[in-house]
Amino acid sequence: MKRRSIRQGLAGSVLLAASLAVTAGTAHAEPIEFYQVDGVTYDASVPAPEDVIGWGVGDRPVRHDQLVDYLTQIANGSDRISVETIGYTHERRPILFFVVTSPENHARIDEIRANHLASLQPGAAASDGPAIIWLNYGVHGAESAGMDASLPTLYHLAAAEGAEIEQTLDDSVILITAIFNPDGHSRRINHVETFGGDVPVTDPDHEQHNLWTAARTNHYWFDLNRQWLLQTQPESRAWLEQWHEWKPQVSADFHEMGTESTFYFHPGEPLRRNPLIPEQARELTLGIAQHHIDFLDSEARLYTSEEGFDNFYVGKGSTYPQVNGSLGILFEIGAARGGLIESERGLVSHGDNVRTHFRTSLTTIEGGLAAHDEIAAYQREFFANSMNAAGRDRDRGFVFTAAGDPARANMFVDLLNRHDIRVNRLARDVRSNGRTYRAGESFVVELAQPQYTMIRSLFDRVTEFDENIFYDVSGWTLPLAYDLDYAALGRDWSSDLLGSETGPADLAAPVPPRSTYGYVLRWSDYYAPRGLYRLLDEEIRVRVATQPTTIATHLGATEFGPGAVFVPLVGQDADRETIYQLVQTIAREDGVAVHAVTSGSTAGGSPDLGDGNGFRAVRRPEVLVLFDDGLASYDAGEVWHQLDHRMHVPVTLRRKNDLGGLDWSRYTHLVMVGGGNTGLSAGAAERVGQWIREDGGVLVTMRQASRMAQSTFFGLDPVEDAEDESDTDTVDRRNYAEMGVDDAEHVIGGAIFQTDLDPSNPIGFGYADRMLPVHRNTSFTLQRPDDNPFAVVAQYTDAPLLSGYASQRRQDEIAGSPAIIAQRLGRGTVVMFADNPTFRATFRGTERAFMNAIFFGSLIDRPFGDYEE
Repeated sequence: MKRRSIRQGLAGSVLLAASLAVTAGTAHAEPIEFYQVDGVTYDASVPAPEDVIGWGVGDRPVRHDQLVDYLTQIANGSDRISVETIGYTHERRPILFFVVTSPENHARIDEIRANHLASLQPGAAASDGPAIIWLNYGVHGAESAGMDASLPTLYHLAAAEGAEIEQTLDDSVILITAIFNPDGHSRRINHVETFGGDVPVTDPDHEQHNLWTAARTNHYWFDLNRQWLLQTQPESRAWLEQWHEWKPQVSADFHEMGTESTFYFHPGEPLRRNPLIPEQARELTLGIAQHHIDFLDSEARLYTSEEGFDNFYVGKGSTYPQVNGSLGILFEIGAARGGLIESERGLVSHGDNVRTHFRTSLTTIEGGLAAHDEIAAYQREFFANSMNAAGRDRDRGFVFTAAGDPARANMFVDLLNRHDIRVNRLARDVRSNGRTYRAGESFVVELAQPQYTMIRSLFDRVTEFDENIFYDVSGWTLPLAYDLDYAALGRDWSSDLLGSETGPADLAAPVPPRSTYGYVLRWSDYYAPRGLYRLLDEEIRVRVATQPTTIATHLGATEFGPGAVFVPLVGQDADRETIYQLVQTIAREDGVAVHAVTSGSTAGGSPDLGDGNGFRAVRRPEVLVLFDDGLASYDAGEVWHQLDHRMHVPVTLRRKNDLGGLDWSRYTHLVMVGGGNTGLSAGAAERVGQWIREDGGVLVTMRQASRMAQSTFFGLDPVEDAEDESDTDTVDRRNYAEMGVDDAEHVIGGAIFQTDLDPSNPIGFGYADRMLPVHRNTSFTLQRPDDNPFAVVAQYTDAPLLSGYASQRRQDEIAGSPAIIAQRLGRGTVVMFADNPTFRATFRGTERAFMNAIFFGSLIDRPFGDYEE
């Protein structure tokens, strides 16, 4: 066939050649052809990207719809590529998944996949099938070099000719998720185009280059590269399902980093390796790295491979594969931001970055094939060793439950299934660690399964580390994050505990019969706040129990905890049929236990339903959430996601430094998250204080914003970090190289701490016990109010560290300090969280406390008597 000369737009060619000459130290007499691979010819019938998009890759941003259009075209026209839409983002953009292999392999692709998976089962024979190689592109929207590298990569795989590419396709199945984060990528493209001009501006201070955080995340501002483990976003759910459908042997993940950096690829820092990852994984990754090195050295490029990046947090795209039997490889290149930007190492261009990721995509495939037998054997041994380790483990499984909240337990079952972990129902009651786990409401995870290593990574509490420098969170014990009661079963284990294998169940709760008196909703159910908002949004009057009560229902005398929502039929503007239809919806769609009330008289000394103290009215929340201007965007996005996406509570978003002109009488709640600058201007602080005191507003703060609230509204000066005392003004001399480790010693590495919660406080309504795990990644502490002994809703226990890293000094400082404070201020309330209760949409336990602050914050009373203000 006719050889195709790969074209690139003139401007992109000149800029690319210039940047290569500067960044790589290699001069070119003529502009290089962008994706020309020496000795390769290309099928002229396969359209090149510029034929469809209209310009050369790297010349200007490529929109998501253009990526979808081009990549779908070449897939549909090639017998080497299949494509399917595996999911949609919050903004309804498709996520595409490509399978690339020879036509002969495509004809038996299901057989290849089945044989590969079967070979990983204990005792199975090795498969002689092709290498399974996975390439991730574009998990961070701002890091568009990875996204755009999918264009030349898929073009090359579709159009390259010759014996070499034919052999590659015969010997491999290449899996490509080309557009990991369409919403963030679209935000990046819009920003670059908005501030772009005819002439490239390389000044790093140009607004076109100022897009990193805003475009990095998905719609709700989540970092999707932390979602491999947590699985709360639709993008990550789509790609992880495919990953486990194939269990690839090599997984590559393409990113950009700070502009001044060069080029990085795994295996990473030797000492910063999760102990669950075998050392052999690092050795095999080093072997693949040599293929990248050969290419980079041929162009005299700068790079680094064993410095800086760790492999500890298992929820990243390059680390998750490594605790699942694969070789995870991270690629990072200095970002070109808006497309072409100055740096100390010269001009950095988007086109050059795309080319580097494209070429190292090819070297990843090359390296994976070169060591295919060794890598395949390693993967089989990984799962065999996992089963052997399970056999040696003194524990045999884990049992867990979520008392009074089947939805929360159901979410955890779903999470485990997404990680290919088998879950069984508990067949009979079992007692462990002083607690009885009931059949019918509890679940069990047996350790003797291929995902043993992953199970341990999710359930183990780790508090001791060889090194205390972490790129991300150090403690991810997910049963604690979900506030589950759980226990390891060793001596208590027997095979008859295993009931039927199970997955996530239908959330629907039984629909109650019609009542002639009213209905009551159990507040301990996870989605009870969503049900309550449904009622309030329809202007249904409700009353909330402030203490435990026993109510006469269609099931007889039924006990309810504080927070139970009573919907009387009397005094409503809506008719009884409308109310009944609403409670049916709440039972069916929100999974909330709804009971028909048969009498207003209660039993056992409980307040009757007409008691004004035992049952208090709540109003519909109108929530204002501040973001930007120094507030952490991830935290604000997590609050937005919790309220809007999960609980269907509308949210007004407003920049922190743009509070002028607001009609404050409209809002009942103001939420401020933590960040580097939580301070309000003098005028804004005065207006917010007035809104709390006079209008009865509820201010909910988190992390650093809570310290600001104590200082601004209660006159409590922040407690600064304690310094080590010494009898002398001098300190011992230290080597400069030790500074990084020394500085990290007292940093809290995203750990899980234990608090003691007061479930009688409105912020504690719906909890089954007093132990509440919280996530913490800051070292400051809140001050205990000296005039209100009832204000501390939760405080850290005397030995608070449950999982993750915190120095003994930090543990001692935090022990006994407040974790949640709720205080009246005039007619309003301030609820202060020392931590982020909505952290990464995963801490289901503390999310309830946040929702209680939204719905019940106005129920907080001030003390009188000796404590009267």
